Amino acid sequence: MSAHASSRPSYAAVLRVPHARRAFVSALTARLSYGTVALAVMLSVTRATGSYAVSGVVMSLFGAATVLLMPFRASLIDRHGPRRALLPMAALYGTLLCVLAALTWRPGAPPAAVAATAALAGACAPPLGPTMRALWAELLPDRDLLQRAYSLDGVAEELLFVSGPVLVGALMGFAPPASGILLSAVLVVGGTWAFVTSPVVPGPRAVSRRERRGGVRGLLSPVAVALGVGLALSGVELLVPAFATERSYDPGLVPWILAALSAGSAVGGLVNGAMRWRVPARVRLCWFAAGLGLTITAAGQAPGLWVLAPAMACTGAFVAPALTTAYLWADELSAQEDRTRAGAWVNTAVNAGGSAGAAGAGLLVGHVPLVACFTLTGAIALLAALSALSATGGRAGRAVSRVPSDTRG
Repeated sequence: MSAHASSRPSYAAVLRVPHARRAFVSALTARLSYGTVALAVMLSVTRATGSYAVSGVVMSLFGAATVLLMPFRASLIDRHGPRRALLPMAALYGTLLCVLAALTWRPGAPPAAVAATAALAGACAPPLGPTMRALWAELLPDRDLLQRAYSLDGVAEELLFVSGPVLVGALMGFAPPASGILLSAVLVVGGTWAFVTSPVVPGPRAVSRRERRGGVRGLLSPVAVALGVGLALSGVELLVPAFATERSYDPGLVPWILAALSAGSAVGGLVNGAMRWRVPARVRLCWFAAGLGLTITAAGQAPGLWVLAPAMACTGAFVAPALTTAYLWADELSAQEDRTRAGAWVNTAVNAGGSAGAAGAGLLVGHVPLVACFTLTGAIALLAALSALSATGGRAGRAVSRVPSDTRG
């Protein structure tokens, strides 16, 4: 099942694929839970235990289990199909979130039980983003349309992570923080059920030993670039508040600077998706990662927030294109039966880089001049660009061939 390719494929053409809108909206509904759950867990655990230290440990366990086990959960999707594997994961994840909400509804929650429940919940979190991107690849064998689908998906996902905390904040106006955890459970279970019942979501696919042997080998370069982008991006998100503090600006201005970063990313993602590129994904990824590194380095030279804001918008313009292209390249390098796991490795790298980058930048701030911190952060993205540039020849430089008759909805 695929879109009819046109001379100028558009975002509208992506959404005109039969049943694609239902699947996409359902997946976004379920993925909104990831935009609400982090803040809800942090606030409810802090309120229930009275300890920021306990809250930090719980969030670390929850985040580590969610991110590090994602490729394993994605492999279950590839092996058994979304309809058989995704809904049980979502149901178990939602149930554990309900248990966590019950534990933290009132003060006095036992920290050990809270931490164990959060870790178990994270271990069951369904890989909705990688599954949706794998479905786009099934529906759109035309690479121009697939590029637009991935760009649209990436921009929509970023908006979810911006609107999720706002939704939790509004809910807390009349309910305890743990209600945000319940909301996350409802979103993920309801959205996943609507997604897997869509007619275009494939059932289990028989995979021969010869097909399974290919695995996800050759993904090191796009995964390495995604890791570098995650490291650089999370470093910037910590350096901007440090910049404002060092120059005695109102802390209330910091969210607006970070909003410029997100806005630039959204615009960059949409523009990138609308372009007809004549160079391979590997080359484009190198350009985007290099652009990210150079703009971060230049932002460190800003004399004030009035210059830093547009500099952050320029930096953001490379974020979504870099991540979208990393997913596209990973899809090109992976066999059809490993698409979900390939995307999950890229997703894991971005999130792992995000955690490590914030920690690394936190260690540098206060010990190294801020300009040098921006330069070092930009250098990480430049190193990521070099890793993409070095991926020449062999499996790392060519797409895996696929038999068209194998693609099915």
